[in-house]
Amino acid sequence: MKRLTGTNKEISELLYQEQLELSKENRDVESTVQAIIEDVKKRGDEALRDYSAKFDKVDLTDFEVGQDLIDQAFKEIDPEVYQALVNAKENIESYHKHQLEAGFEDQPSEGVIRGQLIRPINRVGVYVPGGTAAYPSSVLMNVIPAKIAGVKEIIMITPPQEHFVPAILVAAKLAGVDSIYQVGGAQGVAALAFGTETIPKVDKITGPGNIFVATAKKQVYGIVGIDMIAGPSEIGVIADSSANPTYVAADLLSQAEHDTRARAILVTDSEALADAVESEIERQLKLLPREAIARPSVENNGRIIIANDTDAMFELMNLVAPEHLEIAMDNAYDYLEKVENAGSVFLGHFTSEPIGDYYAGANHVLPTTATSRFSSALGVHDFVKRIQYTQYDKAAVNKAQHDITTLAYAEGLQAHAKAIEVRNDNN
Repeated sequence: MKRLTGTNKEISELLYQEQLELSKENRDVESTVQAIIEDVKKRGDEALRDYSAKFDKVDLTDFEVGQDLIDQAFKEIDPEVYQALVNAKENIESYHKHQLEAGFEDQPSEGVIRGQLIRPINRVGVYVPGGTAAYPSSVLMNVIPAKIAGVKEIIMITPPQEHFVPAILVAAKLAGVDSIYQVGGAQGVAALAFGTETIPKVDKITGPGNIFVATAKKQVYGIVGIDMIAGPSEIGVIADSSANPTYVAADLLSQAEHDTRARAILVTDSEALADAVESEIERQLKLLPREAIARPSVENNGRIIIANDTDAMFELMNLVAPEHLEIAMDNAYDYLEKVENAGSVFLGHFTSEPIGDYYAGANHVLPTTATSRFSSALGVHDFVKRIQYTQYDKAAVNKAQHDITTLAYAEGLQAHAKAIEVRNDNN
């Protein structure tokens, strides 16, 4: 892992520029995705079949995953995996139920009513990758908050496969997906955004995917809502001399194995710990089945920064604004107030990041590339709309007329002012 030196501002800016470079989209991908989207808009199901044959090497006659395949998945799933999914589902539900919002109403003066309604999004599409990136935990994390929010219909799409990973279909049904279609890639995102003869148009698209999926989500944003534009996975660890280097190394590698572009960043005030972690990473890398992915991730993108003290460690990590943040220190909970920017925080020597990926209940769909400065983990709030309402009776309008028309005339919007004046007692 490369060691960085300099001021916190210099280091954070360097890390940010490096992360932007890792997340940069290829212009060829942009144009390819745009062409696919336009084709699906024009040709619908016919285009989806052509792309499935081209990219997935599958000739499809029916896009919908039938109940027979779902029933077969329930028969084939490992009983321990099934029970783990059930337990994780319970934790995710119990956490996200706390995020439910209530509307409000007030009457600030005679004749005036103001309020806000909370209404669920009508139809949501969830993208689930296939192949080696088929993660049933992501199905639960995307679908359960939508169900709790009250979304009326949830559609899942996933690339066509000769044999679906049983846990994916089981997780979908456990979480409450209404229908599943076997279509993937940019063409699948386009189908959700614009609708085809078979696949209904949705109002919002969530879920992870490769660069083509992420680019397609970016291009259809505005036609539909999206959760976020996710970059490569990141983990930041703040650790002092109390940290166990074996634990820290294992946690850094837990993200490095995702992708050769993933980032692992250690900030510590202990040079001895930094040396020990580097040695442990090398030892553990040799034992990983995914060493071919994790090693270039660590060697090319991994960073170690030695800070002067605890305050400097938190100051730097707040500038980095990582997706995942571990605080590997004694009494870690006492430092929680120092955290300003992070997607999700893991406190103490035993709270490894995968606890959040799979089980604790907090969401694992998180902002990357320093976007936790202004955005948050996926949650129930992402699947509702806030609708304002206002009522003024005649007397209240007359009382407020002068202020309203004064502002309208000051902005040069005479029709706005006239709309109030026609309601005056003198008219």
